[in-house]
Amino acid sequence: MRKKLLTLCVMPFLVSACGGSDSNDQGIGGSCSVVSKNATLFSIMQRDYLWNEDLPANINPRAYANMDELLNAIKSSKDRFSFIMTEQEYTDRYVNAEFFGYGFSTENRFEEGVMKVRYVFSDSPAAEVGLRRADDIIEINGVSTEVWLERIRQGTATNADIFGPNEPGVTTTLMWRSPDESVSSATIEKRTVETNTVFHTQREQVGNREVGYFVFDSFIDRSQEDINTALDQLIGVDELVIDLRYNGGGLIRIANQLASQTAWHRVEHRTFLTYNYNQNYQPESILFDLGGGITRMNLDRVYVLTSQGSCSASELVINSLTPFIEVITIGEQTCGKPVGQSPTKICDEILFAINFQTVNANGFGDYFDGLPVTCSAEDTVVADWGSPQDPLLATAYHYVNEGACPAAEVGVQSMAQKQQRAPLTRDPLIDKRLSEH
Repeated sequence: MRKKLLTLCVMPFLVSACGGSDSNDQGIGGSCSVVSKNATLFSIMQRDYLWNEDLPANINPRAYANMDELLNAIKSSKDRFSFIMTEQEYTDRYVNAEFFGYGFSTENRFEEGVMKVRYVFSDSPAAEVGLRRADDIIEINGVSTEVWLERIRQGTATNADIFGPNEPGVTTTLMWRSPDESVSSATIEKRTVETNTVFHTQREQVGNREVGYFVFDSFIDRSQEDINTALDQLIGVDELVIDLRYNGGGLIRIANQLASQTAWHRVEHRTFLTYNYNQNYQPESILFDLGGGITRMNLDRVYVLTSQGSCSASELVINSLTPFIEVITIGEQTCGKPVGQSPTKICDEILFAINFQTVNANGFGDYFDGLPVTCSAEDTVVADWGSPQDPLLATAYHYVNEGACPAAEVGVQSMAQKQQRAPLTRDPLIDKRLSEH
């Protein structure tokens, strides 16, 4: 059974280091009642959950109003990552690679009274009016962003209040300030947006080295071709910088493709990862595999830009390559998710319960606190993708030139930085979706 689940990663099942699954369970007894769905969930958890020994001995699935409540009640204290989403949400975003909205992501800057744009999807209403990474949204529908953020802080407003419901014809008027201090405004209308997974690609001369750089946002089905398109533009570079700072994970087969294309000459016929399960299943190892990958970069070193949002399959790329080539990580310590899910369909909902842990060819996979960085740099959004003003990219270029981190940043993150880092309480993919409009 377990072998079948793993090989089905060729299907478009997500997710945070996904093992893939063709599971299509109706509720126990063939019913999709709440009671039946809850009973099915608990049965699956007893069989497949990585920490099934931590499940409560006495539990009454009938006592819970829905699967979400039951899952939160029974999951292990070690588990920050298991969750449930509707089948429609899953299909829209991770199979069809699209969602309904304006097509941009923000972070709330409460002290500054602005929403800072983190990224914009290429084929989106936001992109069409010129909204870009590092722009500050200063007014929404005639109300200052500072006022909206205060309402969010007080719990009197939500994103739906600000940007409107996800319905055809809904519009929002934005005013934003760009890094050059110019101010623009436009009215945009919600529609279905295709979510490209490569945001930017460039090659640049850094000292005597030609450096390729691309921003990779998600390991989903369409990423197979997005990666090929990006690497085709970077053939022949001396160094490669992969920006995974907002990449919360996805399909393991896509992570395998990216790692394999990076260093095929070093990893062919080598172990990419080993899956460790609960006591019901035996460990299984898989080899590096180009999959749908075409271009082979054949590099002995790779630079990876990271943040706490770099999770799951992003961490897997780093950890799987480390035994074979030099991996220079720059930015902030990763999220710490060496575990993954084989998504299981229960009626009209998809269960993402943790059911395996991965280790690399050296047997290492204990990074629940995150993977440390070689050079520390804060992810301060100051310019569009590829700008030398970006602290993470600037640090990578410094390392390319000097062979070391900037003097003040040598080594892993400082103790002060670690103390400032808030602990994760749930899968970063959930917060990432909430940041998109």
